Amino acid sequence: MKIQKNIIYSYIRTKLYLLDVLGSRYSGAYAFKLFCTPYTRYKGNGVDLFNKGEQLQFQLDSCKISGCRLNRNQSKKALLLHGFSSSYHKFSNYAEALVQKGYEVLAFEAPAHGKSGGKRVNALDYSKMIKKIIELYGPIDTYIAHSFGGLAVCLALEEIAELQKDTKLVLIAPATETNTAIEGAFNILKLPQPKFKNALRETILKKSGKPAEWYSVRRALHHIQAQVIWVHDQDDKITPYRDAQKILEDHLPYVHLITTQGLGHQKIYKDKNVQNRVMEYL
Repeated sequence: MKIQKNIIYSYIRTKLYLLDVLGSRYSGAYAFKLFCTPYTRYKGNGVDLFNKGEQLQFQLDSCKISGCRLNRNQSKKALLLHGFSSSYHKFSNYAEALVQKGYEVLAFEAPAHGKSGGKRVNALDYSKMIKKIIELYGPIDTYIAHSFGGLAVCLALEEIAELQKDTKLVLIAPATETNTAIEGAFNILKLPQPKFKNALRETILKKSGKPAEWYSVRRALHHIQAQVIWVHDQDDKITPYRDAQKILEDHLPYVHLITTQGLGHQKIYKDKNVQNRVMEYL
């Protein structure tokens, strides 16, 4: 597996160098494409809990979105939001606990994930999907989001003016700062040169009209009045804890940071103690 990764990384580095000869807009466009392409798509048979639930589909522009609804027609609704290259099927423990607490549970695959259509996804795509879910199946009382899903839901909620203050938002190791993600991606590729990072940032600005630093959980939370519980691990190497810790400097009374250690980025949402803390909060 390590040899395969090294071959892939070497190919990407070579292509970026070659495209950069033609101009930064070419290397930036290629980097953006890579940045938005999930490295794997969930193809499992799924979890019985979800497979037995009501299967849902809707159209998002040219993309078909697939999802599931459990325990329909309850007074409270929760939406589960998975991370990049993940699936809502990995959050069955949360779904089961929410059903036991009397929630209707909604879960959908983001574009380019699972049975949903598309080959690529960015934060605005995911955010747009969340807003469509609210429109079709809302109102939503509770959101539980991991990693990339955390950034997407924050971008969605800050645009919803009618958001009630009793809405609950659970962020588990959210993709806090896009600039940090860019730095991390190029470090993995062993491309420390600023020109490639800058080319990607220029492409993000050109495509969205907003700089990379705008895509920030910390920034968005200033425009969200939900009650927020944020769980992050000190040993997270994907979305560094130092970014999460900065939220404390903002003294937002509705944001509560819970720190764990030794769980990293993936184990944290699977950890039973974390699940229990989240359910107690709800």
